[in-house]
Amino acid sequence: MRLLHTSDWHLGRAFHRVNLLDAQAAFLDHLVETVRAHRVDAVLVAGDVYDRAVPQLAAVELYDRALHELAALGVPTVMISGNHDSARRLGVAAGLLDRAGIHLRTDPAGCADPVVLSDAHGDVAFYGVPYLEPALVKDEFAAERGSHEAVLGAALDRIRADLAGRAAGTRSVVLAHAFVTGGAASDSERDITVGGVAAVPAELFAGIDYVALGHLHGCQRITERVRYSGSPLAYSFSEADHRKSTWLVDLGPGGELTAERLETPVPRPLARIRGRLDDLLADPALAPHEDAWVEATLTDPTRPAEPMARIAARFPGTLSLVFDPEGGGPDSGASYAQRLKGRTDQQIAEDFVAHVRGGTAPDEAERTVLAGAFDEVRADEALREGAR
Repeated sequence: MRLLHTSDWHLGRAFHRVNLLDAQAAFLDHLVETVRAHRVDAVLVAGDVYDRAVPQLAAVELYDRALHELAALGVPTVMISGNHDSARRLGVAAGLLDRAGIHLRTDPAGCADPVVLSDAHGDVAFYGVPYLEPALVKDEFAAERGSHEAVLGAALDRIRADLAGRAAGTRSVVLAHAFVTGGAASDSERDITVGGVAAVPAELFAGIDYVALGHLHGCQRITERVRYSGSPLAYSFSEADHRKSTWLVDLGPGGELTAERLETPVPRPLARIRGRLDDLLADPALAPHEDAWVEATLTDPTRPAEPMARIAARFPGTLSLVFDPEGGGPDSGASYAQRLKGRTDQQIAEDFVAHVRGGTAPDEAERTVLAGAFDEVRADEALREGAR
């Protein structure tokens, strides 16, 4: 059975205020053509279909068009909700869509109720595990601890129990939206840390023939059978070196697996350039970046006059201008956002506590209180988004 694994469309998202709807439409056209050209048997969408819980109308129209085109091809699509989606909204009319071959899995309670497709070699059971917010689903899964590992592990236990009751030789595919240990993150993924821990071990998926992951935006292989497709478009300059792609997976009669990366269309390349302004304007080696979207980091000891206008004269696609003076100085660190880059909410809060107390970091008990507060806020936000 031939599968096309994709995720993290983030329909409606912009890139540094640049509207990406046309680029997202081009990707969805590419997706449909790929399904047709490669004779795909099933499309897997591993969450974050939209960029927000209440998406803009244009994003919903894109989604609607894509589903109509996939349904017209007669190719089943299995889709789960991610941490950016409103599971309840995405799951509206799931029963009706199911009849058209669009199988939405947004309810955690239904994670062990698979979509079963068949080929000449027997059945393949597709289990959809939507993003599991630990504080909201730990009771559903009777998890002793409200952690990602506990609730996802309980969901996989249910799946393996269902699989054990099926005909011998039934192959299995799991779609999940999670941060799996070993994956490389980027700046554009929303922090899902709970209790100071975001990642879950790949061993949770033991015994599954293929695991189609979503959440991380870089296409990557955790193990031979556990993979991220990544986002089809770049959503931050930290993704400048990514090869945006989908996985074309062939699942053999005994669970044998081969996978090929198929690159997706890139609306405009990304480039990160760094140096003194005059050097950046004169360096012939930077000519290939003149048509790119650019993040420019200026290292001049003092801030140059009209830096954006001057850099944009050569690189009109400059979207981000950062100052990082050589040898430090008042402009060192560029901006508050740059100083916080790569740090979790918990780490930022702990740094703040240490700052206001003259360098004394919070102790273990205080870190536990902070972690609990962040977990409660995240759970409350998820509840409110679902209720809107």
